[in-house]
Order: sequence, then structure tokens, then C-alpha cells
Amino acid sequence: MREIGRGTATAIGFVAVLLWSLLALFTVGSGDIPPFQLAAMCFPIGGLIGLLDIQRRGGSIRTASAQPAKIWALGVAGLFGYHFFYFTALRNAPAAEAGLIAYLWPLLIVLFSAALPGERLRTGHVIGAGLGFAGAALIVSDGGAFSFDGANGVGFGAAIICALLWSSYSVLSRVVGEAPTDTVAGFCLAAGALSLICHLLLEHTVWPTTALEWLSVLGLGLGPVGLAFYVWDIGVKKGDIQLLGVSSYAAPLLSTLVLILAGYAEARPVLLTATGLIVAGSLLAAMASLTGATKAKPEP
Repeated sequence: MREIGRGTATAIGFVAVLLWSLLALFTVGSGDIPPFQLAAMCFPIGGLIGLLDIQRRGGSIRTASAQPAKIWALGVAGLFGYHFFYFTALRNAPAAEAGLIAYLWPLLIVLFSAALPGERLRTGHVIGAGLGFAGAALIVSDGGAFSFDGANGVGFGAAIICALLWSSYSVLSRVVGEAPTDTVAGFCLAAGALSLICHLLLEHTVWPTTALEWLSVLGLGLGPVGLAFYVWDIGVKKGDIQLLGVSSYAAPLLSTLVLILAGYAEARPVLLTATGLIVAGSLLAAMASLTGATKAKPEP
């Protein structure tokens, strides 16, 4: 990976958040395709992006894939494991409650990052992540209350594993930062193969029936389930991982706004409050990171 500055890497990582805000729009546009089939269709597109980029730069696909088993285990567990348990959670628990639990991952990234070399967890990071989580909760619940019924324990448990997997993948990617971002192409292809197996075992095949549905699948593979993983890898390895964690709570907000603009959802008053919480949380985290960077500078 070429050397880039911490601020630039953080900005690149935030592109993933912007791309993930399109996830709901493209998913709705893809029609009635079962989730594992959709993943099996999209992940290979994401893998192809990486392979083409390696070829364009004159790199070696063999070199990029020649990584230790622990790197492959981490990447496949992150990409495929997250989606497997997310789909499992939604099948076995109410979507709002399961989605909220799964969206603990930005907060967990902030907390787990304290164990990383050279990182220091500041009060502003924790409070900012808490505010962001509160904003996400308002969006997911539409301002209402949650009902965590014990009968949905399997789904809630899967959602917790989902959050733990993505946050652990993001933080541990920094620990194994010597692995090039090119390896993400292999992770996508492996995740696609595993998704196909799950689809064949658990679902009935439903193909897109309109041009819009096919374009939505392509959009997913190019963006939220493709390029997003590459820029996120750069961000968490070289950027401000705590700030990225907090700013990730912008994804559900932006996703809702995109759905409103596309006519798939209606504007809700609660969005104003959620926006305030998420923006305030991100500003607090940014101030904490700026304070930390200033204190870390050596005296002239």
C-alpha cells in the first residue's frame, strides 16, 4: 500500500460510509432476490473490481493472494461472517431491534481501538459514539420503543455476533496492516462462493425481472458490496479509526435520506433529532482526535 497521510486515509475510509448509505436503495431496487443469492451475485463484482485494478497497475494477483491463513480467516470472517449473521438476525428477530444491535459495531470499533498501538481512547470518542448510537436508534425505531422479546434470542444473538465480527475485522485489519488492500479482492470472491453455498442450501432462486433490478444488483456490487470494502480497508489501516467509527453512524441517516429522495420513504420529524445527535457525536469525536493529534506533536 502506498504511503498516504492519516487525514487522507480517513477521508478515503469515509467514502465507504457514503457508499453504504446506498445499500438500502439498491437493495430495495433489486426486487425480491433472496439475501444470500443477492450476496452471491454482488460479492464477485466487488472481487472483479480489485482484480481489474491489480491488472491495471501491473501488479500480481498471485502475490496479493499469497497471504497467511490468519489474514484469509480474518477477511472472510469479516465480509462473509458479517452478512451471514446479519441475514440470520433478520430472519429470527424483528428488523428494527436486530438492526439496532447489529449497529453496535461503530461503537465497538471506538472501544476496541483503545487496544491498538499508538491509539488513545478519549472521552470525546466515547461520548460521540454514544450520541451517534442514540441517533441511529431513533432512525431504526422511527422514534418509537424497542421490544427485546426473549423468544427472539437466536436473532438477537446473531446480531451481537454480527456487530462483534465487523468491529473486530475493522480493528484487527490495522494490526495486520502489512497485508495489501489488494487482498480484499480475494475476500470478496471467497465471500461470494460461501454465499452461493448458503443460497443453494437455504433459498429458492429468484432472478431479477427488470432492467432496474439488474442495475441495482450491479450498483450493489460496484459500491456498497464492492468498492466500499477497499476504501474502508485503507481507512482503518492508515486513518483515524476512532473518528471513522463514530462517523459511521452517518450511514443509517444518509441511507434514510436517500430513500426519501428516491420516493421509497417519507420524511419523519425524528430525523431532525437523529441528525443533531449524529452530527454532534461526529464533531465531538473529531475534536477529540484533533486534540490528541495536537498533543502528540513534538515540541519545536
